Amino acid sequence: MSIKFDVSTPKGLAAFSGFMGSKSYVEGWQFSDADSEYFGKFTSCPEAATYPHAFRWYIHIAALQGVRGLSFSAPAAAAEAPAKGGDDDDDFDVFGDDDEEDDEPKESRKDMLARYKKDAEDRLAKKEANQRTLVGIEVKPWDTEQDLLALWKKITTEVVVMDGLRWGETCNLAEVAFGIKKIQTTFVMGVSQSSQDVQDMIEAMEDEVQSVEITSMNVL
Repeated sequence: MSIKFDVSTPKGLAAFSGFMGSKSYVEGWQFSDADSEYFGKFTSCPEAATYPHAFRWYIHIAALQGVRGLSFSAPAAAAEAPAKGGDDDDDFDVFGDDDEEDDEPKESRKDMLARYKKDAEDRLAKKEANQRTLVGIEVKPWDTEQDLLALWKKITTEVVVMDGLRWGETCNLAEVAFGIKKIQTTFVMGVSQSSQDVQDMIEAMEDEVQSVEITSMNVL
């Protein structure tokens, strides 16, 4: 794993928290060994106020691994409230409303863990649902007599038609050898679709297609 942070130091932990600012996992789009490795480096949960992104990631990974009884860093001591004069009748509150508000039940550790897990899952689901990938593809015919523009139109309008998959509006015809040309084009697919499925569907046109190659993939 190329990503290195010394999370045992405040500086390293701050750098890790900043790194996780727009990420749900250390590497890629799903839980991996990298998450397990970094999780094992922590002796306690990072402070939410100081390291918010590291805290969010820690809670999420703990939930995925079924960790219970988390150890939280001790919060900073609250400032002491100024002492009230016991002999001042003007400070006496007949109804005692302020004290009752302080007695509201606090969120349990279990509820907090469940809430952070759901928030992380919701953010990841939203991010994955909106993810799009631009794929470059080349299609090589059998001979020089084939109408490549007609073949490209057939592929993009009849053979490979899926909800959420959008083909490029044009294609390029590039020289291969001996007068044979190949089709170069692109398509944009969603996270639930596979470039391999597209390739297999085109390769099934055995009488018209000699080979298919995925040349590039870029997340938009």
